[in-house]
Amino acid sequence: MKVVALTGGIASGKSTVVRMLRELGAEVVDADVLAREVVSPGEPALAEIVAAFGEEVLLPSGELDRKKLGGLVFSDPERRERLNAIVHPRVRERIRHRLEEIRAENQEAVVVLDVPLLFDVPLPDLEALPAVVVYASPETQLQRLRERDGLPQDEAERRLRAQRPLREKLGRARWVVDNDGDLDRTREQVERLWAELVADP
Repeated sequence: MKVVALTGGIASGKSTVVRMLRELGAEVVDADVLAREVVSPGEPALAEIVAAFGEEVLLPSGELDRKKLGGLVFSDPERRERLNAIVHPRVRERIRHRLEEIRAENQEAVVVLDVPLLFDVPLPDLEALPAVVVYASPETQLQRLRERDGLPQDEAERRLRAQRPLREKLGRARWVVDNDGDLDRTREQVERLWAELVADP
């Protein structure tokens, strides 16, 4: 079984590349999906988050109010570290468990770990994996973000500034998918990447 990590940035087109890889036959493990699972009602992480940040981070349904929590930690590095210390170890454990399941099902699988925060927060054991970075220029990210979410310019710029620039991630990538152009150009790159992943032992 081969495992690679894939990351990008906001509005870089990472989800598009992941979808293409899945269509080609990749097994995809989505860290964001697992992160939502570990904070669902009844999970120990949710109780710890409430203890750390208060009942105000819960919706009336008892589910986590991700928007409210995001507002609390977005501009407070200490609180963000506190949240990461609760969530990230559990996400890593779920990733390990899912990889074990896939290995038991198919030892020849090519697994793509979709990890948005790869290189942005400490993720020991994941950072050592060969990485794919989906790249788009800041100008393209800004335009896509505004069109996708209907954001004013200043808000879109603020969200973009909150993330590490994609150019800084390129030096740690084994492969780069340049998603600054049209879909056909992106698909060609993804197909070349897939051929290499399948062929490389």
